[in-house]
Amino acid sequence: MPTMMRDAAISFPLLGDWSIDPSASFTLFGRTFYWYGVIIAVGFILAMLYCARHCRRCGIEPDTLYDFLIWMIPIAIIGARLYYVIFQWGDYREHPINTLKIWEGGLAIYGGVIAGLLTGIVWCRKKKIPFGAMADVCAPGLLIGQCIGRWGNFINREAFGRETTAFSRMGLTLPGRETVYVHPTFLYESLWNFAGFLLLHFWFRKHERKFDGELILLYAVWYGIGRALIEGLRTDSLYITGTGIRVSQLLAGVSAAAAAVVLALLYTGKLRHPPRYVDRGTGGQPNA
Repeated sequence: MPTMMRDAAISFPLLGDWSIDPSASFTLFGRTFYWYGVIIAVGFILAMLYCARHCRRCGIEPDTLYDFLIWMIPIAIIGARLYYVIFQWGDYREHPINTLKIWEGGLAIYGGVIAGLLTGIVWCRKKKIPFGAMADVCAPGLLIGQCIGRWGNFINREAFGRETTAFSRMGLTLPGRETVYVHPTFLYESLWNFAGFLLLHFWFRKHERKFDGELILLYAVWYGIGRALIEGLRTDSLYITGTGIRVSQLLAGVSAAAAAVVLALLYTGKLRHPPRYVDRGTGGQPNA
């Protein structure tokens, strides 16, 4: 995403003849804060509050969840940044110190998810808690965080798609230049994630989990399908070096397909699933 686009006014013809030009930062108590970081932090907080409210349904106590998040959140942020930098190294080779400037944008969601999953596997193994149960607690929260976090891309004028005349198009207007209309792919993904959250929320309320890992697998299918489709519209995708293959699109498609196959095998009984985890205050007990 060209840095110059951060000076562009934003408009949505579908919503009328108006435009906005939000600043990427604001000053408070003499310090500069970036909206990108604030929005991501809000997403994290709301996701954490939601998960803490519903975690007991997966046999996880809120205090246990908080202990896990103390480790998971910073490692996930590092993973999200590392994933982006690895596949965009050309932008940082000459000034590697810029890799630390995450407030300017450049966090890859899949990097955060991968780092979070690896952290969860190690942490749950150490605490003797089924990883699938903890992952089910976090699955709706992932969608909340991703839904809200995408609006950081809106403020930074990044993660948009190719030019289009679609009714949903977003206009970007630089001073003295003609308006360019593009796919607001950040908005598409935010709405897709919000719909996925609602589906998981109401599914969770009306149905008992059949096995540990059910919700995280449903998340992988839903998010993977949406990301694979939307990623194809973007102009700032990360590519596998020397190929025309979009990293996140490939990962999304493979993860969605794999999760769908596993779910089908589990639901049809062709693959034996683990019992559901229910903590009865005795160190955790499975409930068949």
